Amino acid sequence: MSKRLFTVYVFAKLATKRFFRDRLALFFGILFPVIFLFVFGSFSSNGGNNTHFNVALINQAHTALANKADQLISQSNVFKVQSSINTVAAANKKLNENQIDGIIVLPPNFGISTNGQPKGVAQVYYTINNIQAGQTLTALLKSYFNSVNRRYVSYFGPLAVNGQATTNKSLTPFDYTFAGLLGFSIVGIGIFGPVNVFPELKKQGILRRLHTTPLKVWQYFTATMIAQAITGLLSLLIMFIVAIFVFHLKVIGNYFSIGLFMAYSIIAILGIGLAIGGWAKNERQAAPLSNIIVFPMLFLSGTFFPRYLMPHWLQIASKYLPLTPVIDGARLLTTEGYSLVQIAPQIGLLTAWIVIIYIIAFRVFKWE
Repeated sequence: MSKRLFTVYVFAKLATKRFFRDRLALFFGILFPVIFLFVFGSFSSNGGNNTHFNVALINQAHTALANKADQLISQSNVFKVQSSINTVAAANKKLNENQIDGIIVLPPNFGISTNGQPKGVAQVYYTINNIQAGQTLTALLKSYFNSVNRRYVSYFGPLAVNGQATTNKSLTPFDYTFAGLLGFSIVGIGIFGPVNVFPELKKQGILRRLHTTPLKVWQYFTATMIAQAITGLLSLLIMFIVAIFVFHLKVIGNYFSIGLFMAYSIIAILGIGLAIGGWAKNERQAAPLSNIIVFPMLFLSGTFFPRYLMPHWLQIASKYLPLTPVIDGARLLTTEGYSLVQIAPQIGLLTAWIVIIYIIAFRVFKWE
């Protein structure tokens, strides 16, 4: 091993050891992303296929048919009946406070027989600023009652609708959430790590003393890249384990390809941290600049919600941010089974950013 590469090895080893000895770095580098995974993963798991309406069900009739309808609604997976609400007044209070989506009232004459057939009109109440949810709630309740009506009246309609599921499985909200949280973790590792460490090393005079040695900037950067890639992959591995065993993430991609792309992404985003940390003389310079760069990326690259929810012009603009190909590539590899060849556009965009970012990082780096 040449002396130059041995120097890189030594400093990479030292940087890795420093990370595992720093409790604060361990918390923000490993534990904090896992906490975010639990928080946002729980939100995603409760949505999607588990959509339901919180309703108050007021049964004023208590006829046989009303009790049957009450049971049908209460046992439904679509309606989540708040059993603690027993009066219309209490239900209206909860509705006005937006604690429920609607009120279903079975009036006193609901289910009373007329001409030998039971009849009844259930009333659905919802607020004017929640019309869409109220109309959906009304339509769902009609479909439930239609299944009951067929037991009493035979009816043939000339038009019909037949629904059939395709063989394709769509992405779940958690698929988008997990890819975004991988990007969030990489940002924490690649940007906030150097931004916090470099100014402190300058303050202590460590970088100035290193500058008096034959150590080159490229050697120091390469050692930092290796150390951050190792610790970053460990953090991401823990996130994958939690996502698979706790939130039942289905990884259909190749793990080796995922690992390679994650390491490449860490190196790409790390360049931003090296540029900011290497330029800043102290924390007062580093913190504002890193926040100006990081927060727009987090909110516009699909970290916390999918980019397809954004306006079209914003989707196009955010496509070229450094973090966007990281998140898109992670999702395509992990949950859609793409290969590295198929995500060539994302890799190409990352490569372009690596060239730009590291040129800037080398030019602005200061030893003190």
